[in-house]
Amino acid sequence: MSAIVRPQAVPAETEMPPGSTRRLLDVVVSAAALVLSSPLLLVVWIAIRLTSRGPAVFRQDRVGQGGRLFTLLKFRTMQMQPGGPAVTVPGDARITKVGRFLRKTSLDELPQFVNVLRGDMTLVGARPETPLLAAQYPGESGRVFTFRPGITGPGQLEFRDDDVIPPDVQDLETFYVQEVVPRRTEADLRYLDDPSLAQTVRLIARTCSAMVKPLRSSPASSPRAADGDARRSS
Repeated sequence: MSAIVRPQAVPAETEMPPGSTRRLLDVVVSAAALVLSSPLLLVVWIAIRLTSRGPAVFRQDRVGQGGRLFTLLKFRTMQMQPGGPAVTVPGDARITKVGRFLRKTSLDELPQFVNVLRGDMTLVGARPETPLLAAQYPGESGRVFTFRPGITGPGQLEFRDDDVIPPDVQDLETFYVQEVVPRRTEADLRYLDDPSLAQTVRLIARTCSAMVKPLRSSPASSPRAADGDARRSS
């Protein structure tokens, strides 16, 4: 998409494209993942269409490198209904039964390999945020928008326990922005400031390990932007 947002007034000249080696890794891994997982992608697509109303693939504007908007792709995990907070946590009533499994195993993120091939995203980086939440990022946290967002990253791997957002929090969005975002972006920026190939490969390996573990702690435990119908334009 051509629209531009500047959540933290990031000047275009500071945009930092990934190095050629990381870009080659992005293309090779993403292309291989899409080819090898194509039967699984079809099964997931069918399961979503048969069990809930709405499209199987969810599209949403996210903030990319330098504040530039792009269309993020993922499998839909929530009911097509308006309303609700922009952040979801485990137990959110809007999440479908199939969606709960997809989030638990991170299979809902598979379509984002297309985003990586397009150059919207990279394999490892900070998660792409919605414009609504990105505009609220405090202080140094906004520096993550200088970099290309990733499918996985240190912030996601280090903050995925169920207690990242306590169950008694009344204002999920405020707590997420003020308490969770600074911790996650601090971890991401430590990597992004020196994204060596060895460190990138280690983070990819950690992500794969987390995905194949039994259904206990998983990336689904992390708070994330809602993918309900009401959030399509956010």
